[in-house]
Amino acid sequence: MTTAVSTDRGEAAARATDVWKVYGSGEAQVIALRGVTAEFTKGRFTAIMGPSGSGKSTLMHCLAGLDYTDRGEIHIGDNLVTGLSDKGLTLLRREKVGFIFQQFNLMPTLTAEENILLPLSIGKRKPDRAWFDQVVDTVGLRDRLSHKPTELSGGQQQRVACARALVQRPDVIFADEPTGNLDSKSGTEVLKFLRRSVDDFGQTIVMVTHDPVAASYADRVLFLADGQVVDEMFDPTADRVLDELKRFDEIVGSAQGEERR
Repeated sequence: MTTAVSTDRGEAAARATDVWKVYGSGEAQVIALRGVTAEFTKGRFTAIMGPSGSGKSTLMHCLAGLDYTDRGEIHIGDNLVTGLSDKGLTLLRREKVGFIFQQFNLMPTLTAEENILLPLSIGKRKPDRAWFDQVVDTVGLRDRLSHKPTELSGGQQQRVACARALVQRPDVIFADEPTGNLDSKSGTEVLKFLRRSVDDFGQTIVMVTHDPVAASYADRVLFLADGQVVDEMFDPTADRVLDELKRFDEIVGSAQGEERR
């Protein structure tokens, strides 16, 4: 399988250039990323998909500065992430990047409002109250701001996490399986919010998902297999994404069969 170079049109909010990531050594060595080059355009919603072990989560973690690359470069806007010190990475993640995780990662002792404002509090930045109000109303949490996470449903907790990511106006939001722990109704609410944040607020979102329905909310889907970008799809539908994933499963399965012979 050859490496595809993915480049979207427009100014890049994040980009990877010839990125390699290797875990372990010797017989236990695993090459998670093999020379990946990809751009993620400002104001666009990109989904990253691929079979299990394709490197999609590793790519997102490298893009977000949560993991180091072994070769190649990562940029967030004009900022070179590769080679930054731990302090530099912490500052970049605080000021330039928003995160939405499958497990919500809310502080149990804080209210919804306090959780939303936490990144600003840590950075000792005053919130823009007009923007805060707009975000809160968009996610429909106005009457839940005084509630703690245990008093919220899973869908409400994830909407708090979405608001927390958006309130700091990051250059890019990275979402790792954001609907993975939600029922279909709550998942749809979160995906609609992410879609609206792109359409109405010009936010940039990069989302790892295994769900073709979730991917259909994106502007573009980037497909990985065996640590490489192998294809991309614009204006995806759930059916087209599912067909593409089946094709990759067949290709990977065939290649593994050849290796065992």
